[in-house]
Amino acid sequence: MAETGASPLPATSPAHSPLFRAEHFVWLTARVLEQRLFAYHFLDGAAEPVETALDAYRNEDGGYGHALEPDLRGPVSQPLHTAHALRVLDSVGRCGGQRVERVCRYLTAVSTPEGALPAVHPGQRGYPAAPFVPIVDDPPGELLSTGPVAGLLHRSEVWHAWLFRATDFCWQAVESLKTSHPYEIQAAVVFLDSAPDRSRAQAAADRLGRLVREQRLAALDPTDLDACPVAPGYGPDEHHFPHDFARTPRSLARAWFTDEEMTRSLDFLAAEQAEDGGWPVRWRRWAPGTALEARPMVTIEALRTLRAYGRFIG
Repeated sequence: MAETGASPLPATSPAHSPLFRAEHFVWLTARVLEQRLFAYHFLDGAAEPVETALDAYRNEDGGYGHALEPDLRGPVSQPLHTAHALRVLDSVGRCGGQRVERVCRYLTAVSTPEGALPAVHPGQRGYPAAPFVPIVDDPPGELLSTGPVAGLLHRSEVWHAWLFRATDFCWQAVESLKTSHPYEIQAAVVFLDSAPDRSRAQAAADRLGRLVREQRLAALDPTDLDACPVAPGYGPDEHHFPHDFARTPRSLARAWFTDEEMTRSLDFLAAEQAEDGGWPVRWRRWAPGTALEARPMVTIEALRTLRAYGRFIG
């Protein structure tokens, strides 16, 4: 039985399926890490090769660098790279053990006095970075960077001293939001979907859902994007849709949208697959290499979202 938001499965030839076309795109363009991830998620690949590929981005301080997140270049560890690494480990069921213990030591070392993560550590200065990523000497802690890390560690039942203060920070940040932007809301959702206090998470999610609709942070009708202006500082096409907030039907954010709105969103996501088999990058593109590296990541996430909702991918 397909999940809510699914459409009937078409009688499509496997040779022309979204998955077949995406596989060609991944082998043609992706980094080794995304090739291994694609194999794990869609071709019965093992988790060990994903871990091996991810190790190439790990530094001695326990964090991750080397442009794992393509918009930050250079070798230095960064919270955004490390959050990306945890997403990878979580997606293959390997978010635990000594590897994550080392990550938590790195998180402790780069956290602000209140126990939160800055979006970008000043060690990035001197290396290329996207022009929309500010680098300051004394960056504040942000929900944008702390929420996803805390949420992923809670989901994997990791217990570390860093997580207690970070969790308190996330609760305070989420519950005090009055205005926001889509990426910050997405970070909040990752935290709330796995926060241990489920009744508190449900109440916070209900409030955020109202905020998202009142402030038009989600494009509810992909055919009328003028009704949903992009957030300040975002690229001209950087709209966010219901499926960007509710990546799976089990997310608390799924309740923010009607079945009709989610169906339109998933239809739009499926239709975005390009002729080359990949999905487009919607954020601002500032260098040819970064967009090339990001598209396989976006493609894998699109396929995983469609599959989570019971959509045909092949």
